Amino acid sequence: MRSLFAAVLTAALAGVAPASVIVNGSFENGTNPGSGFLTLGAGDNTSITGWTVGSGSVDYIGGYWQASSGGRSIDLSGNGAGSLSQTFATVAGQNYRVTFDLAGNPDSAGVKTLTVSAAANSQVFNFDSTGKSRPAMGWTGQTFFFTATGSSTTLTFTSNTNSAFGPALDNVVVDPVPEPLSLVVFGGLVVGGAGIALRRRMTAKA
Repeated sequence: MRSLFAAVLTAALAGVAPASVIVNGSFENGTNPGSGFLTLGAGDNTSITGWTVGSGSVDYIGGYWQASSGGRSIDLSGNGAGSLSQTFATVAGQNYRVTFDLAGNPDSAGVKTLTVSAAANSQVFNFDSTGKSRPAMGWTGQTFFFTATGSSTTLTFTSNTNSAFGPALDNVVVDPVPEPLSLVVFGGLVVGGAGIALRRRMTAKA
C-alpha cells in the first residue's frame, strides 16, 4: 500500500505546475521598444508576439521603467485606455488560473484600474501608483480564474484608466487548475485498495 501511495502522489505532483498555455507572457518577444517605449494602436497583432491590441492604444515598454519579469512590460493606456488580448487553445469545462503582475504608470500618481476577462468571467483589479517610481514600480502578483466554454478562449486585459498613465502589466501565465491533491491521492488509494481487496478475495477462493 505504501508503494501505491507513493506512485499516486508522484503522479499527482507531476501535474501541479504545468507550463503556461499562452505564449510570450512576459512580452519579451516582439518589436524592440528600445530604452523607452512604443505606442501601439488598435488592431496591431504583429508588434508583440502572440498578442493583439484591441480598442484604443497601449505602450510597449522597454527600458523606460523596471519590468517585473525580463526587460519589457505593458502600459495598458497608451494615448488613452486600451486593451491587449491573446487567443489560445482550451478544453471546454476545464478551469484555468491566470496569474499576472500588476503595477501602474508612476508618472502620474493615483489608482490605476484594469479588467481581466476570459470566457464568461471578468474581474477588476486596482493598483495605487502613489509613491512608486520607474526604478521601483512595486509590482504585485494577481490571480484570476475562468472556466473555458470552448476549444479556444480569448484572454483580454483592458485599461479602465482613460489617460496616458495607465495600469502596467507583466508576467502573464495561464495554466489549467489541477484537481485538489487530496482528491487525486484519495481517489487513487480507493481504486488501488479496491483492486488489492479483489485480488485477495479471488486468491482466497482459489
